[in-house]
Amino acid sequence: MKKNIFVKSLLLIGAALLTVSCSKEYLDTASESSESPATIFETTDNAKVAINGIARMMTTQYLGSQGMNGEGTIKNWYGNYSGNDAQKCGLTGWALLINSNHHENPDSQYLYYPWFYFYKIIGNANSVLANIDGADGPQSERDFIKAQALVYRAYSYMMLVQFYCQRWSDNANDGIPLRLDTSTGDLAKTPTKGVYTQIYKDLDEAIQLFGASGLKRASSEFYLPDIDVAYAVYARAALNREDWENAAKYAALARKDHDLMTQKQYMQSGFSVPNSDWIWGVYDAGDQTIYYYSYFAYCGSNSNAGACRNYPFAISKELYDQIPETDVRRNLWLAPTAEEMEETYVDKGDGKTYRCISRTSGLASAGSLFQRGLALRGNGLTSKLYSTSQIYMYMQLKFQAQDLPGVGSFHLFRAGEMAFIEAEADCHLNRDAQAQKILEEVNKTFDASYSCSKTGADLLKEVKLYRRIHLWGEGYDWFDYKRWGEPIVRKSIANGGSWHSTFAITMEPAEKNNWTFLIPNRENNYNKLINQFVD
Repeated sequence: MKKNIFVKSLLLIGAALLTVSCSKEYLDTASESSESPATIFETTDNAKVAINGIARMMTTQYLGSQGMNGEGTIKNWYGNYSGNDAQKCGLTGWALLINSNHHENPDSQYLYYPWFYFYKIIGNANSVLANIDGADGPQSERDFIKAQALVYRAYSYMMLVQFYCQRWSDNANDGIPLRLDTSTGDLAKTPTKGVYTQIYKDLDEAIQLFGASGLKRASSEFYLPDIDVAYAVYARAALNREDWENAAKYAALARKDHDLMTQKQYMQSGFSVPNSDWIWGVYDAGDQTIYYYSYFAYCGSNSNAGACRNYPFAISKELYDQIPETDVRRNLWLAPTAEEMEETYVDKGDGKTYRCISRTSGLASAGSLFQRGLALRGNGLTSKLYSTSQIYMYMQLKFQAQDLPGVGSFHLFRAGEMAFIEAEADCHLNRDAQAQKILEEVNKTFDASYSCSKTGADLLKEVKLYRRIHLWGEGYDWFDYKRWGEPIVRKSIANGGSWHSTFAITMEPAEKNNWTFLIPNRENNYNKLINQFVD
């Protein structure tokens, strides 16, 4: 029986769940329902639950895989694991993903997951858009809900383009299917430039509807789209499209009402507890968590999950060495001294020289590295590492679960990212003074001595460097290197870096299919038009 895998429009609510009232209870929303759209979208109150259900999809386990958990997987597996600046220490069994060896394998689960996930969100957003105009309720609520669905769809297409299309500067005629309704038939690909046209159109309409509605999301509803989220998606889409004017414009609008993190927030809990810097995020709490499948069970340094205790995240030595000693952000990584490197890291060819201590050690026997780290960084660090964690050089203390094994909300967009989008766009628009001002605005919070007088190509290089530092580990790494068209260069310890030899690769922009995922065979097998284009 023929089926089209990316347009299965699974409605997100059941009749028994239409009385949701508590803000946390949206996470109990069912993923499928036998109810008809007419029933589900009978009222705007019901439609609000459907929107909440899409938010729930962003932190749900998929495809029977422990790690495929919505947005957390996109950030960790694809943005971080595969990038240039964050090593998942010792996780050599995942070299296929970490070294991007799946891009040209249409049967790979790694290649398939983003396709499955984002088209699933699109299908649900399309269901809302197809039915919301007939829902009973105030016009203001219909407008607001419709705007939210448009943002979900625009965001998902933006992410799909980053995976399955070439860089904008390489081939604007590459493409993916553009599904704008609830039909399930075969569908040809739309060129990348046409997909971006639709993304812009959706966001323009969403912004107009948010304004017309006169409504705002509640302060606690950081997990739902609002007008600032629409601006932020617009800014990132424009950045990827190299549309510098719109990137700068919408980044400024997105962050206008959001304060950048304070130094205390950034250094302590700003990446698992919502704050003003967050524009859009994913909700998680102890009574709603997906346990060892959750985001922080893969990146939280204080997590008791095996993926964190045995294989912590670490910054690359090359990037760490570029952070000034006057910058307090250096304190978020445990760096070995030169003496420790000299004593411990002579490459004997045993594959173990990248470790700071032996595999059997934990905090109690971590030796000079951890003890020196405590002395340098002050009190409170023991709570940032689980008691039996392995200690690796340059391991991170930035991402902290709020409860075990991996409880914690996390952001999708924040004002800090928007600042760097605006600065990068300003560089391309020859607005050097504005880019300099933004760099100082962000960096003086962490380094009082920071100033910037660079111009031209040197200024753009400075923006990229501090974007890598400030947004480290937040899921941008691989995506940034792809859009920049810059090679990933990971140096082994023997060559002066910090990467395990299994991961010490160089990946040029033209390699691995231009870093472009093939269309999955599970789509090709059921969509006979997939290799054709429409104008």
